[in-house]
Amino acid sequence: MELSFYVVWNIFVTLVIAPLFYSIRKNENEAKRIDILVNKTREEIARDYLTRNAHNVEYSRLMDKIDKLDAKIDKLITN
Repeated sequence: MELSFYVVWNIFVTLVIAPLFYSIRKNENEAKRIDILVNKTREEIARDYLTRNAHNVEYSRLMDKIDKLDAKIDKLITN
């Protein structure tokens, strides 16, 4: 059996180039999938953050409670 140039070329393309292109395509699809997941994660994390206004409200409520407790302790100590 004589191996012509076309048979050798066909074997080369089948065994070398085709798997190379397949792996490149697979890696590209995986990179797209990871990019989508990262973007979704960014959106979810930003949703869970506390805003500055909400922090100020919660902080002022906490300070009011601490002031009330301080007043009650002062009242207990002075009586």
